[in-house]
Amino acid sequence: MRRTFFFCWAIAVCIAVAGCATQPAPSAYHPPGFLYGLLHGFTVFFSLIGGLFWDVRIYAFPNSGWFYDLGFFLGFGSWAGLPIAAR
Repeated sequence: MRRTFFFCWAIAVCIAVAGCATQPAPSAYHPPGFLYGLLHGFTVFFSLIGGLFWDVRIYAFPNSGWFYDLGFFLGFGSWAGLPIAAR
């Protein structure tokens, strides 16, 4: 009974603290959208290797939000899903 009360209290505190968090609005004039996310997802492995030697990022920030994330996920999934689909 006491553990359940503590667990519920801890979850309520986490939700209250997370509800106070804000993210600044992107300051870019034209932040990258779906197509750039798709391109960045396709080239993620090359960017990761290039990031070892140069200042290259695999994920654009600021971006347009979930639409960029969807493109990135689909682009990365096309690479990551090939070995699974081939099996």
